[in-house]
Amino acid sequence: MFSNDPRTVLTLDAGGTNFVFTAIRGNKETIDPVVLPSHSDNLEVCLETIIEGFSTIKKMLDDIPVAISFAFPGPADYENGVIGNLPNFPAFRGGVALGPYLKEKFGLPVFINNDGNLFAYGEALAGTLPEINAELKKAGSFRQYKNLLGITLGTGFGGGVVINNVLLTGDNGCGGDVWCSANKYNNGLISEEGASIRAVKRVYRELSGDDAELTPKEIYDIAESNRKGNRKAAISAFEELGRVAGFTVAESLNVVDGIVVMGGGIAKAYKYILPTMVNEMSGTRSMLSGNVFPRLQMKVYNLMSDTEKKAFLMDESVWVSIPGLDKKVNYNTEKKTGVTVSSLGTSKAIALGAYAYALRMLD
Repeated sequence: MFSNDPRTVLTLDAGGTNFVFTAIRGNKETIDPVVLPSHSDNLEVCLETIIEGFSTIKKMLDDIPVAISFAFPGPADYENGVIGNLPNFPAFRGGVALGPYLKEKFGLPVFINNDGNLFAYGEALAGTLPEINAELKKAGSFRQYKNLLGITLGTGFGGGVVINNVLLTGDNGCGGDVWCSANKYNNGLISEEGASIRAVKRVYRELSGDDAELTPKEIYDIAESNRKGNRKAAISAFEELGRVAGFTVAESLNVVDGIVVMGGGIAKAYKYILPTMVNEMSGTRSMLSGNVFPRLQMKVYNLMSDTEKKAFLMDESVWVSIPGLDKKVNYNTEKKTGVTVSSLGTSKAIALGAYAYALRMLD
């Protein structure tokens, strides 16, 4: 979708250290990105930098952009373009009307959303969802998916939901927010405490007894035997994250019912995360009578496993006769969902989501 659209949108990847500016047309970057320091502790300089970045990009184009659209961390009132108190952007404390400010400066519509939402939107329209549906069609399956839950594992635990190509923003801009869901091990804690960078570091430290301040990349290298350390503890740190994330994803899927795609820096450790995540999602729930039910009505497949993906793509539908008529209808005998990792990459998915979101809002 939008792969042949001639309109250009200016985008920004807003990080606490750097801003990366670019422009997208027809789902492709049209210029080389411009990288500038974010100056996140100085509002005046930060705003000047944002103006400089978009101005530079605009001058590099051979056409006129139709909008500015980008992801910015929350909390925020995205509908009105107001950014709230951000840990990584102390200059924005008290609330800054960034959207209206940029609209006045550039005379363009400005759309801001969080990275979890735009990641999910990019994957639903130009990544995971069309890829899976194409594979199902190629395999001869009648099944096609329309809904997607995207999660990002990094500094926080982000999420976004797309229902039939429509991004679920919610009445308060909180649609798809999974980070504040109940934690698997302690209902008084948010799930993000067990599904984020700090969770991986904490669990490794507790299990290994190593007080060194290691990054998730370093812990992953230990798990892969590419760095000295406690390999068992490193693997367990990622497996534990999988269980916590799986708990939250399962609760979400009872409402969303769609494909799950994972992104974010920690997603690179999917070989350790996905098995425990899928196992958690495949658990059971019981009634007071003692009756036991699957936690989810659908069977969950790890789509990064060749064996499980083959089973997922297999068409188990049968043709059922319509009573009294010489006609038949297709009947899916097994409900299925799958969990996979972004093939686009998180940054690209967010950029494509920002592009699609702007065009949808304009249309």
